[in-house]
Amino acid sequence: MSAVVVRVSRHFDAAPGRVFDAWLDPSSAGRWLFATEDGQMQRVQIEPRVGGGYAIVERRGDVDAGHFGQYLQIDRPHRLVFTLGMVEDGSGGDRIAVEIVDEGKGSLLSLSHEMAAENAQYAERVDSGWKMVLDGLADCLAGSA
Repeated sequence: MSAVVVRVSRHFDAAPGRVFDAWLDPSSAGRWLFATEDGQMQRVQIEPRVGGGYAIVERRGDVDAGHFGQYLQIDRPHRLVFTLGMVEDGSGGDRIAVEIVDEGKGSLLSLSHEMAAENAQYAERVDSGWKMVLDGLADCLAGSA
C-alpha cells in the first residue's frame, strides 16, 4: 500500500526566516505547535539540528497529548522535514515536510503530511488539525511582530 499525503498551505505576513524560526524556537513553538485553546503546555524540548529530536507535550483535560519526532532536513529558511509520532523515543511516525517561499510581502508555507495508507481514515482530521496549527502560527507571528 502506498502512503496517503495531506497537503495544506497558508500565507503569512512575515518573512520566511521568521516563519521558519518559529518552528524551531521552543518559546514560540510552545505557543502554537500542537497547542489547543484549552490545553496547558507541559513540555517543549527542541534540539534544532538534523538528527535532533523534539518533544511537545500538552495537558488536555486529564490526559497528556505528546508529539515526538526527529529532524530529517533543516534548510533555513526554506525547508524543514521531520517525523511525527506519539511515542517518546521519536521512532517511526509520519513524515512532515514544510516548504516556505518568499512572496515579497510575506511567505507562503506549504506543508505535506505523509502517513501510512492504513491511516487514510484520519486524513480529514489531520487536514483540519494542521489548519488549526497554522492559524496558531499566524497568531503567534502577528503577536511578535
